[in-house]
Amino acid sequence: MTNHWIDIGNSDCILIMGSNAAENHPISFKYVVQAMQKGAKLINVDPRFTRTSAKADIYAALRSGTDIAFLGGMIKYILDNELYDEEYLRAYTNAGFVLGKDFDFKDGLFSGFDPKARKYDKSKWAFDMDDNGVPKMDRSLKDPRSVFHLLKKHYSRYNTKLVSEITGTPEADLLEVYKAYTATGATGKAGTVMYAMGWTQHTVGTQNIRTMAIIQLLLGNIGMAGGGVNALRGESNVQGSTDHCLLFHIWPGYLANPSTKWPKLADYLQRRGKSNDPLSANWWQNEPKYMVSLLKSFFGESAKKRNDFGYDWMPKLDAGKTYAFLDMFDDMYKGKVKGFFNWGMNLACSLANANKNRKAMAKLDWMVNVNLFDNETASFWKGPGMKPSKIKTEVFSLPACVSVEKEGSITNSGRWMQWRYQGPKPLGNSRADGDIIMELGSKIKKLYKKEKGVFPKPILNLKWDYMTNGAYDSHKVAKEVNGYFLKDVEVKGKTYKAGTLVPSFAYLQADGSTSSGNWLYCNSYTEKGNMAARRGQKDAVNQIGLYPEFSWCWPVNRRIIYNRASVDLKGQPWDKDQWVIKWTGDKWIGDVPDGGWPPLESLENPNPKSKWAFIMHVHGHAQIFGPGRADGPFPEHYEPLECPIEKNLMNAQRMNPVAAVYGTKADAFKTCDPRYPLVGTTYRVSEHWQTGLMTRPQPWLLELQPQVFVEMSEELAELKGIKNGERVLASSARGSLECTAIVTKRFKPFLIGGNTVHQVGFPWCFGWRWPQNGKEDSANLLTPATGDPNTRIPETKAFMVNVSKI
Repeated sequence: MTNHWIDIGNSDCILIMGSNAAENHPISFKYVVQAMQKGAKLINVDPRFTRTSAKADIYAALRSGTDIAFLGGMIKYILDNELYDEEYLRAYTNAGFVLGKDFDFKDGLFSGFDPKARKYDKSKWAFDMDDNGVPKMDRSLKDPRSVFHLLKKHYSRYNTKLVSEITGTPEADLLEVYKAYTATGATGKAGTVMYAMGWTQHTVGTQNIRTMAIIQLLLGNIGMAGGGVNALRGESNVQGSTDHCLLFHIWPGYLANPSTKWPKLADYLQRRGKSNDPLSANWWQNEPKYMVSLLKSFFGESAKKRNDFGYDWMPKLDAGKTYAFLDMFDDMYKGKVKGFFNWGMNLACSLANANKNRKAMAKLDWMVNVNLFDNETASFWKGPGMKPSKIKTEVFSLPACVSVEKEGSITNSGRWMQWRYQGPKPLGNSRADGDIIMELGSKIKKLYKKEKGVFPKPILNLKWDYMTNGAYDSHKVAKEVNGYFLKDVEVKGKTYKAGTLVPSFAYLQADGSTSSGNWLYCNSYTEKGNMAARRGQKDAVNQIGLYPEFSWCWPVNRRIIYNRASVDLKGQPWDKDQWVIKWTGDKWIGDVPDGGWPPLESLENPNPKSKWAFIMHVHGHAQIFGPGRADGPFPEHYEPLECPIEKNLMNAQRMNPVAAVYGTKADAFKTCDPRYPLVGTTYRVSEHWQTGLMTRPQPWLLELQPQVFVEMSEELAELKGIKNGERVLASSARGSLECTAIVTKRFKPFLIGGNTVHQVGFPWCFGWRWPQNGKEDSANLLTPATGDPNTRIPETKAFMVNVSKI
């Protein structure tokens, strides 16, 4: 999230799209209600009329997988009606950057596409550079090769008639949404968006969010109170786990995972783009400090300059190979994986194409399952269609305790790190994850010390001193994450003693004199104490709900990121009432500013002591044109892998040309096939949590939501002769699922390209383990193993199925 939960209450217009916040994020909805009580409008766009829709001032339905078409139409509406904030665009975005001669877009493809490799040569998307190596800029936004004009050209095709044909949203509804939301581009107004898996779980998931980011930049809504682009995380600590490298391609603090492309530390540290613009902070130029401090945290005294601070010991991703779940299970299915740790997950139910995944686990030699209870993953070998006598996989189950039984921090969607204390003691033989990891690590280190192994140095040199009185100590780890001075250091004229905690990431060094387990969290546990444990009730001077003394927020307790864009060139806020930061003449007040430099003053003669507002980007400007994405610098509508129409009505490419597609027999897919005529999607229910592991065994919750179901419109039910409550069979090219029909007004047929298209929906929170009738199972038996080319998140929100009476 660029902003935070409380800040939603400052918004003038809230667009909830790709999420059902009222049911799935009810605490967030508390602040939506607060905003509405102050006069804010709520817009909900969803294929299904949900409880969020019931609270909305404006509701619009769209076919799953067509969000870019919907939002692209809004971009065209903004540009055609000149509703953009021109001063904001000129000062803070790359709208005025001039593109090189190689960039083009034709027939649904950007320049540089290699059809054999199914990837782009991104060098074709480069900006024109001046003699100093700085991008050429036309601040007047008149150059025909400027980002602004190419944006206009790109979205000129997205007229409401065509968008309506693709999305199924009536033109009148499109215009009502566009008019209401774009009104937030006016000075003193702000609009926000709340999204979740309804946007991300597509082959264009990243570009869905990019499209909304462009809208927010056009309207000047980034950095503002009540603005931003706000992800609603599915658990209370998903943000924290991502920050600490849950995903395969990153290290803590979003440092790239080393690759064989960068065999030495110097190769790694030289890979980032450089800026010749003296006004660009280009904050990632500080990466050497963060990387070396992280390696010192890993290996302590063993990390020396002569051994690249231990970089040589760290595993490297094979260049060009992806290690996401979809790829990992594809390799597993092909018999390439021997062993598997399944920690805190239920992938037999939660991952797309469940039949393939369950068969893949049968080809392992061993699996370790760490969880609260037995689940469909640990017991996959005795699940539906399995023959235990034919399965070689040895499964070890380690019982873990629940979150309230252990002490530590969580970081919520709004980046607020909050300390939680232990309640009851762990039950039975269950143990905290930290204790399990520490004992496992200690035993592995002993084995390596005794038997040496092929490559012992990484294991033997690993710093592993996070125990107190024989138990995992979360405070020790939190301090290690923050980081220490490892020798007496003088920084900014002040001497810091070895062994003291580093006050913030501005003090980290690249010479091995500091450590930090995550540079973003440097400032979270200092000599002043545990910042995450604070519970101060005093708001900041601007009284907009920042509460800077309650918990701690990365980076450096900044509650709204990109906040230097919330002020004009003189440092005075666009919104005089709900201002975020303000320049007093010698300092900033309000939130922690995105850098303490003075204001720019002007674009023609900027203050040489100042910096451009978007400090994390190489060139210091927000990226309307985003050349870093795998599938194009402007979002473009592509159909899902499986869709109900023969061709894309927007361009010549039916689906995302670089999306992840897998080729085993288990990965069958059918598009525009009369055997699978219905659009399917998945979602959560309030009564069950994730795959239901914590809720399905509870009889009172199972009574409230006892069966997997398929929701369908009254029109489809009549067409199929299906009655409410009947058991039916849902099927796709990959599998089938027996479920209960819910005939409802919440779904309505869509008119797509002149044809009627029906959509149905399934909850994904069931599995065969509970209830124990063996008839309820996961909706992911139906979903395809395909995903976004940037993140590899599976496309479980749009696929093709059929539903028939049993």
